[in-house]
Amino acid sequence: MVAIIKTGHSIHRILNYNENKVIQGVAECIGAGNYPVDIDKMVFTMKLNRLLRQADLNENVKRNSVHISLNFDVTEKGISKEKLMELADTYMDKIGFTEQPYLVYQHHDAGHPHIHIITLKVRNDGSRIDMQNIGRNQSETARKEIEITYGLVPAEKHKREKELITKPVDVSKIEYGRTDTKRAITNVLDKVIQNYKYTSLPELNAVLQQYNVTADRGSENSRIFQNRGLVYRILDEVGSKVGVPIKASDFYSHPTLKFLEERFIQNEKARTPFKSRIKNAIDIALLDNKKMSIQELEKIVELSGINMVFRQNAAGLLYGITYVDHQTQCVFNGSALGKLYSAKAIQDRCGLNESLDQKTAVSKIEKSYGTISQENPKEVNRTSIGSGSQKNMAVDSTTEIGKLVNALTQSEQDSAYLPNQLKEKRKKKKRKGQSDNQ
Repeated sequence: MVAIIKTGHSIHRILNYNENKVIQGVAECIGAGNYPVDIDKMVFTMKLNRLLRQADLNENVKRNSVHISLNFDVTEKGISKEKLMELADTYMDKIGFTEQPYLVYQHHDAGHPHIHIITLKVRNDGSRIDMQNIGRNQSETARKEIEITYGLVPAEKHKREKELITKPVDVSKIEYGRTDTKRAITNVLDKVIQNYKYTSLPELNAVLQQYNVTADRGSENSRIFQNRGLVYRILDEVGSKVGVPIKASDFYSHPTLKFLEERFIQNEKARTPFKSRIKNAIDIALLDNKKMSIQELEKIVELSGINMVFRQNAAGLLYGITYVDHQTQCVFNGSALGKLYSAKAIQDRCGLNESLDQKTAVSKIEKSYGTISQENPKEVNRTSIGSGSQKNMAVDSTTEIGKLVNALTQSEQDSAYLPNQLKEKRKKKKRKGQSDNQ
């Protein structure tokens, strides 16, 4: 079992989130604690007002809402509602919330069974519950005891948490028109925003775009950009924006620009120890110093769980690479890893720029040769005849390549090969007895 505890500023928002899941048919409210009425007789306002009235007892507590999720192994899908409610009651008792009002929702929108618990951190006497380190102390102890008591599958550190929490079933590439837009984007944001370490909006989008979602500030002259707004949109198969944009403030997790900028600062330090994994994967792939295409390199590093996201201009030229490491959940722009991992350096290391330079040089020679042949075809024919040694060359002089080779290897025998502009003008010799003022 994995327990996740989050606090927030709005009880209304977390209740709305769970009730909307019920409306969508992917969740149900299975029980409540310390409510005066049975759950099947309560309407939305009754659920909300019980929590709000107790929160009003201490207005100094700004982050008064508590949202807990208990996640179980995928093999435990057969857990009954009664047992889930018993697990919720036991957990709340062990972390010191047994006297608090709370609602329990079972969600069905992920690949593993899990429940959500809504409560608050203000007691019925108005005092505040101290939640500092509650996840590491009370919650961790409660989790281990519950696993033993109820025979649950123990949570494997880190790996199990990632499997259960960051990989919901619905998180796949969104197909516009096939599912509810807001719900589909929410599933992607819930996976990416809190778990990946990115330090800029383009880096975040490098992850989101793999699920056909993008965070958009609009153009610099737009009202949304000038007001520091942010919307989320769905992308189609070719990366074009489709559908109606949804404001960041409309999502439960509230992934606004201000929120993201705070994450940028936190993530800068958190991702630093994981740079070497991406660099090593690239270096090993290019160890043989043999030429390969960018696409071949992309496939090799993908085996290590690293995606290379390419940024190209309108002409299709590559100008940037972002690396997304799904194992460490870190995102790096190429330049952040060092000069050797920028778009230009990677092309150099793959041998692509060298090939491009050679093609450009040959193209220029061909154009130059074509110009000469058009201007003076007789001179070109003369070079094709050459000496006896040139007649024995294995290159067919009738082909374009043969003509090009002959033109390049022909020695200069005659001043006629020089353009007129480069020829020196002859000085006229003076005749004896002739003056300059003649």
